Amino acid sequence: MFLFLHRWIWHDPGRRARKLFDFAETEADGGRDLVRAAELTQDRTLRRLYLLHAADESRHADLFRTRGAALRCCLRAGLSTPAQLNWISPGERGLDDLRVHAESDASLLAFLHLSEKSAAGHFASYVDALKADPQTRAVFQEVLKDETFHMNYTLAQLTRVAPKRHRLVLWRARLGRLWKAYLRIMSAIAAVMGTVILTLQYFALLPPFALLAKRAERREPQGWTPVSPERPLESQY
Repeated sequence: MFLFLHRWIWHDPGRRARKLFDFAETEADGGRDLVRAAELTQDRTLRRLYLLHAADESRHADLFRTRGAALRCCLRAGLSTPAQLNWISPGERGLDDLRVHAESDASLLAFLHLSEKSAAGHFASYVDALKADPQTRAVFQEVLKDETFHMNYTLAQLTRVAPKRHRLVLWRARLGRLWKAYLRIMSAIAAVMGTVILTLQYFALLPPFALLAKRAERREPQGWTPVSPERPLESQY
């Protein structure tokens, strides 16, 4: 079922190009956050791994951006890009607006591990869905190799940094991701409800006011209205 949905979503070249550009932006933003994490950590091993990770994210951004530009060049002029449907076919969410300076090494590693694990699962699905586009599929295959390494090294380093409480830290990170997912869903529902309510108000409340305005207009005399001599104008205003 999900494979069919992914194939349908990625079949459109315009949507495919737009999603690749979005992935490139996310990867580049995650790379900048990882450089910041490398500056803040006191652990030499983590500093080296964060910088390697950041370099991978920057390279992924270049890969996605280059392939997206190639797809866009093949699109017909004036062709509109359809909806992205990111809630069905998401990419990597990077650090998801995480405040890197406020996180410990353990909590950041836990978040990175879950993020990379989720991204690896999504990218593996896209590899299966993109058999009709071998070039884009090759990009995801290359990125997937790095995502698997990132997923493994973050878990190994979390176990090293917090050997007795790494499971607890992982559960806290999972709860944080669930809370953010809940907020995203509620925001989407609120946006839909707001659109529906405003549309109903427009069609239900505006016509009666328009009719009343027209009736009032018909009762108004045409042209200038003479002023009674008993009420002379004291001012032009």
